[in-house]
Amino acid sequence: MTAGGGTYRLYGRAGTGSAASEAALAEAGAAFETVEVPADRDLAAAAGFHRVNPRGQVPALALPDGTVIAEGAAILLHLADAFPAARLAPPPGSFARAHHDRWLLYFHGNVYEGELRRFYPDRYTTDPAGVPGVQAAAEDYVKRHYALFEAELAAGRYGFGDGLSVLAIYLWMLVQWMDRDWMAAHCPRLLALADAVAARPAVAPVHARHFG
Repeated sequence: MTAGGGTYRLYGRAGTGSAASEAALAEAGAAFETVEVPADRDLAAAAGFHRVNPRGQVPALALPDGTVIAEGAAILLHLADAFPAARLAPPPGSFARAHHDRWLLYFHGNVYEGELRRFYPDRYTTDPAGVPGVQAAAEDYVKRHYALFEAELAAGRYGFGDGLSVLAIYLWMLVQWMDRDWMAAHCPRLLALADAVAARPAVAPVHARHFG
């Protein structure tokens, strides 16, 4: 089946990493449906979600050909390429695309994973006494990586222009998990970008559903 045709099925949960995938599907004008996955892993497994994604994590996207992909960055890059008319990323092979993908993977591999350690610190230590340390270190790690990108924006080394990208959508989602006052004080350009994405007509309903 041709990429971009048919109906997608997004497995996710409100307030989680599936928000970016849902927003990208909406911006792309894709035909899709959502499936709410229980937060409790045993309930999710009982509902059959582990047959969709053996890791048991959202998001997972069932493609129109019946196959499934997971990992938020992979989903976003697929949608950018499957719906080129939506212009959700620079053209494949361009220098602009190289920088776009670099930063998307930067945030996926550092900030998103850091947020998992911050919100679920018990998963990253076998010692209950170590949980506060894991959480504190994760928060510092996330903030340092935000600050690095804010410096890129401030120096004009990375610009988003007037268009939307899956990177901007991903950043919108991540910023919702941070303290807004901290973002305003330390990463005002990034916060302004996230607010602009949240206000887009296609994203606003997704924002309301996931973040209130």
